[in-house]
Amino acid sequence: MYFRIIHDEASGAMSYLLADLDAGAAVLIDPRSADLPMLHAMLDEHRLHLQWVLRTHEHDSHMPGEADALRALGTQRIEHQVPSANGGLLVFGNEFLRVIATPGHTPGCLSFLWRDRLFCGDLLVMDACPYQPRPSLPTILWASVTQKVFTLPAETLLFNGHARRARSVSNVLEQRRWHPWFAGASRDEFLSRVAAPSITLNTAT
Repeated sequence: MYFRIIHDEASGAMSYLLADLDAGAAVLIDPRSADLPMLHAMLDEHRLHLQWVLRTHEHDSHMPGEADALRALGTQRIEHQVPSANGGLLVFGNEFLRVIATPGHTPGCLSFLWRDRLFCGDLLVMDACPYQPRPSLPTILWASVTQKVFTLPAETLLFNGHARRARSVSNVLEQRRWHPWFAGASRDEFLSRVAAPSITLNTAT
């Protein structure tokens, strides 16, 4: 297997390349158009066929040309909704990942579970996203985090969509216990915090 993290220092954006080297099959999670030359070079270096482009969420309305640039990759793109075929399982080479609907940060957020790793976009790092510092749907976000992410095995690694002031990876146990907005809070307490007019989100993981 081949796994790479691509981090943009300026925006904090995180992208991920997963590949089955033996089969020559790869997927990209949350690629940015600015990184496409580097991503093409990485694919060419390892003779990889890009099978899927996966997006946990998008802010294309704030980024003119982004959607068109990613479309030019010429491969299947999964965003906004779980594919109906195969129960949401996506196969690449001898590997597979599961697509999970986790709306809240934006209405169409998805997470991608591969082996012991969940790529969950900005569900847990709301203040790190420059385009959506507050969750679009707080009530639904609460359900996505507490009922879908926090119910995964404790050792599941969590990979974010943005990372600025802290580590780029955490795990479910740590976030259940220590996340400043979710850990130890009731649903109503969480919603009250998000609704406060002068909140300072501090969701570093």
